[in-house]
Amino acid sequence: MRLFEHPTPMDQAEALAISISHALELAIRVNGWAVLAVSGGRSPVPMFERLRYRPLRWEAVTVTLVDERVVPPDHPDSNAALVRAHLLREAAGSAAFIPLVADAQDVADPAAAVARANRAFRQPDVVVLGMGEDGHTASLFPDAPELQHALSDPQPAYLLAHPGTAPHARITLNLAALLAAERAFLSVTGEAKAHVLERALQGPTAALPVSLVASRHRHGFDVFKA
Repeated sequence: MRLFEHPTPMDQAEALAISISHALELAIRVNGWAVLAVSGGRSPVPMFERLRYRPLRWEAVTVTLVDERVVPPDHPDSNAALVRAHLLREAAGSAAFIPLVADAQDVADPAAAVARANRAFRQPDVVVLGMGEDGHTASLFPDAPELQHALSDPQPAYLLAHPGTAPHARITLNLAALLAAERAFLSVTGEAKAHVLERALQGPTAALPVSLVASRHRHGFDVFKA
């Protein structure tokens, strides 16, 4: 694991966009394509608005999501809507996009949406993660009943999670999928999350799921802190 500290969130966003684009370029050079899985919420927006201008072969990139709330695609809490609005524009507009919740039918039957996502599963080459003040990353929440399954399943896949502290059910990559990515980036901003990160780096514990990614990733795991 490598830790990069930045004086401001804008500096962090710029450095993260550059590093992600370099990781995608390398994957394209090796494979001819790259799969990028990103997180939602408001925190990644400044990075998205820089990454979308980066000059790389976006037509060879497929963008998908680390996790998604089970809400309609036009819902204010939709991660897919956020990605469309802030990333899939300018140079990045030529990338392919695979949302996890496509329509109202998926909202009505999220288990079927998960099954379909797993049938079409493509392992992300690059994952971009955030972290909550409870130590969750992706939608691996400490209080979700599905957490142990998400942590113990050796097969990279999506699953449905029902975190008690969140208003919506989630579709999320499991731990195996996060660990299988060639590059994983974690963005941490603010003093409260910095304290959580400090605890997470002391050792792996299911009470702080992000600590399991940090301790077990065997490829490239970089933390960008501001």
